[in-house]
Amino acid sequence: MPETLTVRIMGADAWRSVPAAVILGIPMYTNAAGVIPIVEALLGKGAALGTVLAFMMSVIALSLPEMIILRQVLTLRLIAVFIGVVAGGILAMGFLFNLIF
Repeated sequence: MPETLTVRIMGADAWRSVPAAVILGIPMYTNAAGVIPIVEALLGKGAALGTVLAFMMSVIALSLPEMIILRQVLTLRLIAVFIGVVAGGILAMGFLFNLIF
C-alpha cells in the first residue's frame, strides 16, 4: 500500500479514519501479539496513532469470532450493549489520541 494513500485514509487529518479502523477491525481475528506487526506496519506507513490504536483494540475486543463466543453466555441485548459501550470507548480514545498526538 503506498504511503501517500495510507496517510490520506488513516492520517490524523482524516476524521473518518477512526470509525473506518474500528469497522475494518471487526471481521478480523487475532490475539494481542498477532496484531503488533500490523500496527507497526501501519505506523511506518504514516497512519495516525489514535487510528492504529482504535484498529488494534477493535480487532481484539469486537471481532466477530469473539461475539460468537459471547453469544454462548450472553443474550443478544447484552451483546449489543457490550458492542455499543466498547465501540464508543474505542472511538473516543482514537479521536483523543489523534487530537493530542
